[in-house]
Amino acid sequence: MRTLDHTLVVNHTPHTIKIDPGWSLLHVLRNQLRLTGTKEACGSGECGACTVLVGDVPQLSCITLCARVRVPVSTIEGLSEESADLRRAFAERGGFQCGYCTSGQIVHAVAILRAGLPASRSAAESVLRRLLSGNICRCTGYVGIIEAILDVAEQRTRSA
Repeated sequence: MRTLDHTLVVNHTPHTIKIDPGWSLLHVLRNQLRLTGTKEACGSGECGACTVLVGDVPQLSCITLCARVRVPVSTIEGLSEESADLRRAFAERGGFQCGYCTSGQIVHAVAILRAGLPASRSAAESVLRRLLSGNICRCTGYVGIIEAILDVAEQRTRSA
């Protein structure tokens, strides 16, 4: 097996690690760096459970080759402070049941909220449903997830 020395900045911390050129970002996060908040589910980019931010863009880490990542990565662990209100809202609104997809949903929601949503709740809901369509939840039916994110968007707007 051929390995590469690769420097990866994850949650503001640089890591120089040896990787196989074919390893996914998910594999490296979970197995090399022991950041297990990012979940492995489908392994083929279909479910969104493994969503992380690469730069500021939500990416499916199971189909992202680690060797190609040159910008900082943020995982659910690194977004814990920024997502505290989201996690609280998810709990209050029933936005998770089994919790398996929750880290991917919250990471994606962080990116969406950073970019901003329309002021109208109905327009914001429509945008959210479209943007989160790649994050599969088999338990909740999405209502609690959408309501939680909309609540946080409104709270943050009022606080700004």
